[in-house]
Amino acid sequence: MRNIERLAGRADRLGVTLRPHVKTAKSLDVAALMHGASPCPVTVSTLAEAEAFADGGYTDITYAVGIDPHKLPRVVALLRRGVTLRILLDSPEQAAFVADAAHEADIAIPTQIEIDCDGHRGGLKTDAPALVEVGRTLQEAGCLDGVLAHAGESYFAYTPEEQRLSAKNERDTAVDAAEKLRAAGLPVSTVSVGSTPTAHAAENLTGVTELRAGNYVFFDLVMAGLGVCQVDDIALSVVVTVIGHRPEYGWIVTDGGWMAMSRDRGTAAQAQDQGYGLVADLEGNLIPGLVMSAASQEHGTLTARDGAELPGLPVGTRLRILPNHACATAAQHGGYHVIEGTRGADPAPAIEAVWNRISGW
Repeated sequence: MRNIERLAGRADRLGVTLRPHVKTAKSLDVAALMHGASPCPVTVSTLAEAEAFADGGYTDITYAVGIDPHKLPRVVALLRRGVTLRILLDSPEQAAFVADAAHEADIAIPTQIEIDCDGHRGGLKTDAPALVEVGRTLQEAGCLDGVLAHAGESYFAYTPEEQRLSAKNERDTAVDAAEKLRAAGLPVSTVSVGSTPTAHAAENLTGVTELRAGNYVFFDLVMAGLGVCQVDDIALSVVVTVIGHRPEYGWIVTDGGWMAMSRDRGTAAQAQDQGYGLVADLEGNLIPGLVMSAASQEHGTLTARDGAELPGLPVGTRLRILPNHACATAAQHGGYHVIEGTRGADPAPAIEAVWNRISGW
């Protein structure tokens, strides 16, 4: 709740709509915490997520992965249900088949042009001749909604100043793209930016209409390594059990491998490599020097580092592993057991993820 309130307050101060990326939690219950239990604008990474959240009453959804032709029938089906589903593209080829599909279905398909602000992945540069061409193709079909940028390289911005500059560049690039389209006589209603690091570093979002982020709900060791949060802010862990010892190697073996944690090693490029995760007791207290250093499919290996002694943890001891990447770890599981500090001795409620229904397709 502290993580949610932190970014919600920041979005309010910056004067933009917050559009959380629900790919992280994949849960209607978690999403309900973000805007006082009423459906809010959300971002998804698969059409299956869009369908699951539409079933849960969400009607303002951005599908923030580049579109391809075979997905358009599902997009049109959601639009016919009354869901405002925005799609994303970055090429004249995509714009052409979206325009054709819109004409064939006799329905506008709200479409955003992805803008490349840092060379991270997809998107058009603001000086690309195709930018206006794509915008015109979409507008002629009644489909142009706006522009979207994602500062993916902010995950490698290791200082507050680097993160601030990344956020400024993300904003400046998206606004520049919108202005170029408007100068060509094309309407741009949405200017969307966001990543968890830049969302927390942005100081001025003038010209931006909405802010996207998802990881911030839970945070993780990558974000802690960047200084976006503290380890104490990490609100997701995986409970594992000690099942064996290999003292000759300095190992404690658990029943939680990469099927429980994911294979993500996002901290490996940071100043402190956290292996597959840090180890805490069931109350969430970190065990000094203990790290999940290796993983096979169903086994995790815990070892001591930095001169720490390997603790004596009997078989059957239950532990919490804090993840490198909350989005990847959450996707391995079908739900959450919720621990609330004010709950006292009451049983911990379970929250269901929609992941079992969406399975990535």
